[in-house]
This record gives sequence, structure tokens and C-alpha cells, in this order.
Amino acid sequence: MVIIERENGKMETYIRDVTSEELRLFGDVVARLSRLDNDVEARTAVFEDIVKLVRADFAASYIWNDRLRRFEKGLIHNMDPENIRNYERYYQFRDPHTFKLREKRKATLIEEVNPYSELIRTEFYNDFLKRDGLHHGINVFLFEGDRDLGDFRLWRSAKSPDFSEREKMLLDTISPFLKKAMANGMERFENLTPRERQIAFLVARGCRDREICDMLNIGFSTVRTHLNKAMEKKGCSNRAELAALIMRENGALPGTA
Repeated sequence: MVIIERENGKMETYIRDVTSEELRLFGDVVARLSRLDNDVEARTAVFEDIVKLVRADFAASYIWNDRLRRFEKGLIHNMDPENIRNYERYYQFRDPHTFKLREKRKATLIEEVNPYSELIRTEFYNDFLKRDGLHHGINVFLFEGDRDLGDFRLWRSAKSPDFSEREKMLLDTISPFLKKAMANGMERFENLTPRERQIAFLVARGCRDREICDMLNIGFSTVRTHLNKAMEKKGCSNRAELAALIMRENGALPGTA
């Protein structure tokens, strides 16, 4: 990082050690985020490019589900899927640093919240991180107000140099563009279409799929498609969870009181 004072007294910050190719990639990522189609999730669209920009060896990305109290919708780069499954079902609940990093709300080195001398003595490091060769880490957690939009968890092997101010500044510089695209995408994703909402309300009233077919004069497969979409958007794993959520959000529905 280089800080230069101009004649007008303003301080300008520049990121060192960025190749012309990386500079073009940075511009491409920003442009792509600004014109994403409605059906494209922002994290997925730029995940691999973020990995390249920070020269990471490994990476993962998740979104926090506050209702279920867990991270989900994972993306991975160069990590064993089975190891990731172990993280999702066990190690995320024994993670010594992720919630400390979330509180920072900016790009932060693992070392800043959990010294390596302590990290390497944990179960999380020895049975999860070390298995795939993850050693040096930097994370950035993105928020819109109090809403968790998602994160980028970037790692290098022990043989690679640690992350530095270069990577922190790159991630913090691109974060506003990521936040805007991710927030817009999340709003589109969370909002049910009129038909999805109609079917979700009927499910909450206790209607079976065949009954919904008859009531709305649509096919069984159409009902299932809209129902699955509604469950996905609302983060529900089954129709019972969806029904309970609709009831909590809307109170007693007609025909259920």
C-alpha cells in the first residue's frame, strides 16, 4: 500500500503489486456486478475472480441463515467436498474465529483475531483446515445494515506467503460493489412471485398438493415447482417449515383460525 499526500492536502491510497491483468480483471468484476441478470447470484458470478485477485489457493463462501443459526449455500474452490460437508454439519459450530471476523465487517486477516500460535492448537485447524492444506487466511463479511449478505473466505497454504495489506485493500475496495449486487439479488431471491405466494398460503392452510391443483386449475408438477421455489427462497427444507414461517410472517390465515 502506498499513501501519497497531494498538493490540496488530500491523502490518496494506492494498492501496490497489481498486475495489468489483475487490474483488468478488477474492472471486469465491477462492471459485471453492475449489470447482473435477475437470475444470477452475485457471489457465484464473481467468486472465482475474487480468488484470482487475491491470489488465494483455497476459498469458500457462505450466507448466514439467522433463523436456522448456521451458514449455508456454500461455494468452494480447491477444497475437498467431503471436508466441506464435515464443516457444514460439524465444524462450523466449533469455529474459533468466524464470528469474530463477522464483527469486523471488513477484510480481516485470521491472525488479527486468532493468532496462529493459538489456531494451530485447535480441533478446527487440525481436523478441518489442515486436512485441505489451509493455513494463511483472510475473510470479508458483507452486510446491508444488519442483514448478512454473504462472505468470502480466502486461504493460502503454509508454503505461500501470508495475505497482506494488498489483499485487504483489494477486498475493501470491491466490497461496495459486491454489497449492492448481493443486496439486489437477495431481494429478488427472497421475494415470492404472486403464484408462489398463493401456493405457500394454501400450504399454510393445510391444503395438499392435489387439492391445490384442483383449486387453482394447474398441474401437479406446476404446483411442485412453485412450492419448491418458495421453500428455496424462504430457506425452508420442507413444507412444514414453510407453513410455519408463513404463519409467523402473516399471523392467522383465513380458514386457519
